[in-house]
Amino acid sequence: MTGYGSAEALENGVRTLVELRSVNNRFAEISVKLPRQLLSFELEVREMIRAHFQRGKISAFIQIQIEEEQPISVSINVAKVKAYKELLDTLRREAELDVDLQLEHILRFPEIFDTGTTSFDRADQCWPFVKTLLHDAIVRLKTMRRREGEELSIDFSSRIAEIERILGIITTLASDNLETIRKKLAAKVEIIAGKDLAYSKDRLEMELILAADKLDITEELTRFASHNKFFLEELENDESGTGRKLNFLLQEQLREANTIASKSQNAEISQKIVQIKEELEKIREQLQNIE
Repeated sequence: MTGYGSAEALENGVRTLVELRSVNNRFAEISVKLPRQLLSFELEVREMIRAHFQRGKISAFIQIQIEEEQPISVSINVAKVKAYKELLDTLRREAELDVDLQLEHILRFPEIFDTGTTSFDRADQCWPFVKTLLHDAIVRLKTMRRREGEELSIDFSSRIAEIERILGIITTLASDNLETIRKKLAAKVEIIAGKDLAYSKDRLEMELILAADKLDITEELTRFASHNKFFLEELENDESGTGRKLNFLLQEQLREANTIASKSQNAEISQKIVQIKEELEKIREQLQNIE
């Protein structure tokens, strides 16, 4: 399913942004982009996301940015200043240079300054805060995906209702189809046997009944209706794995549709089955995104 979830917060002059984007995919495919402070937590980020989503191509982006107005703490490392001064004095004497030691000479060594660091420069310090934001982004992404799932559920229900309507028409056609087929078979036997050929009418009638029974689609219609019922019930299920259960039921619905088309030997019923399979195919396209 498609969706978007984000969380952002400012703490101690550091702004942290977590974004999650999701697009349709049959399996769970997760990509993560992290700042250097959090590279060691990439696996944990993936596991947090995977624990909540079983399907979809999900991209995670985490950004840490120091606000420009944050004061920067800078101090002088006195020990290093003295060490560099002594080093330069020694160099000047040994080289017999008749020049005075200036401040600019010492400033060439940036190591004499100690710059303050934020609490986010250490991974173990910044991760708990980022983890909380990641959880919030996951919740928002799930909420958006759930809304889309509710819309898909409405669409699925309407399509199942249309399938039920068509199955009702097929049931009516099938009630007359069986007797029509039996009469056609009997007529063909009469033509082949001829009036002068002796045969057992009771035996013929039994064979005709057996042949017609093989073309009976009552059981398939009953099973199809049962699958539709279970499909609608599963749409109301909030547990994970619903998508896979619905996919299984869809396969069974397609199986019954194909069997009905092959057994009925009725052009009108076959046309109705084509309409049903069109509805099932539309359901299949969206069903791959349901968890």
